Parts: sequence; structure tokens; C-alpha cells
Amino acid sequence: MSWVVLLVAGLFETVWALALKQSDGFTKLGPSLVFGAAMLVSMALLAWALRDLPVGTGYAVWTGTGAVGAAVAGIVLLGDSAALTRLLPIGLIAVGIVWLALAEA
Repeated sequence: MSWVVLLVAGLFETVWALALKQSDGFTKLGPSLVFGAAMLVSMALLAWALRDLPVGTGYAVWTGTGAVGAAVAGIVLLGDSAALTRLLPIGLIAVGIVWLALAEA
């Protein structure tokens, strides 16, 4: 269950990263509120998952999931570059997340 909670926390990290971009430096109220709410949920879920998982693994998977999610969402939703020079390192981070999860199993 802790792994599911951790992955959901990573997805909320993706949400707050996108909301931060959309907030335009906290000048837009709606995205700023989404940012704050998503960050609180993400942190709370991370804290919950860390009750059972090692901190190094949990934090690395959380940040990695958020980073990969934000990068992919940026490509799909915001028109960020999908060049191979970006996709390859994003893929390597995803492989690292899976590797860490398997190492803890």
C-alpha cells in the first residue's frame, strides 16, 4: 500500500509543478491555490508512505515520479520539446524509479 500512496504523491507533485507554471509567479489565484493544495496533499502522502519505506528510496521515487510526470505533461500539454536529448534522460529517470522499487521489494 505504501508504494501506491508514494506513486499518488508523485502524481500530485506533477500537478503542483504544472500549477506553479500556470500561476505565472503566483500572480493568478486559481493555479496558485491548486499549487498549494496539491503540494500539501503530495507532502502528506509522502509522509504517510515514509512510515513504511526507507527515506532515500521514498524521496527518490517521489521526486523522480514528479519530475518524469512534469516533463511528460510539459511535452503533451504545454508544447515542451520532445527531442531525443530530453526524452532519453527522462526515460533513464523512469528506469531508475522502477529499479529502486524492485530493489526494495
